Amino acid sequence: MIIRSQAYELLISKLHNQNLVRHCLSVEAVMKSLARHFQADEAKWGIVGLLHDGDYEISKDHPAEHTLLMAQWLRDLGETDPEIHSAILSHNYAHLPADRQAQAHSPTNKLEWSLYCCDELTGLIVACALVQPTKKLADVSVESVLKKWDSKSFAAGVHRDQIIICEEKLGLKLSDFINIALTSMQGIASEIGL
Repeated sequence: MIIRSQAYELLISKLHNQNLVRHCLSVEAVMKSLARHFQADEAKWGIVGLLHDGDYEISKDHPAEHTLLMAQWLRDLGETDPEIHSAILSHNYAHLPADRQAQAHSPTNKLEWSLYCCDELTGLIVACALVQPTKKLADVSVESVLKKWDSKSFAAGVHRDQIIICEEKLGLKLSDFINIALTSMQGIASEIGL
């Protein structure tokens, strides 16, 4: 398995938008915490979180290519772990054309569902930080995120249905899931500028 420094180098060689890099760092932090929660491989889950959107700048105008490029770049680096490839590919399953869906699948396990659910949650948490007077994650609480949850006009682009499925697929109450994600992101606040 590639190590974190290799994954980070790959990420920054492909992503130049700092907000996208910060998003990937946020998802990495949450995925590592979720791995600890589920007693899974923290390094592997972190790599998946870090790289899940690494090809977005190149593929954003061609959604069917998203994740396929990253999977190829990983193969080019010699990464053969099927769990890493499967998790990254499952992240974009809905956008793959029918003739390419054999290369991926909808999420099927805790690793894949964790990525699916936390990807959108990190965006909601960032939005909650940005409306604070300080614009800092330190001033965001689980309660403040939940207060914004029902306001569909707030962070309207966040797919809340993708987050709430954490209860069914991960066995985590929404408030507990938010707590894990928020705490993880607060732990790297300086890295992500919040």
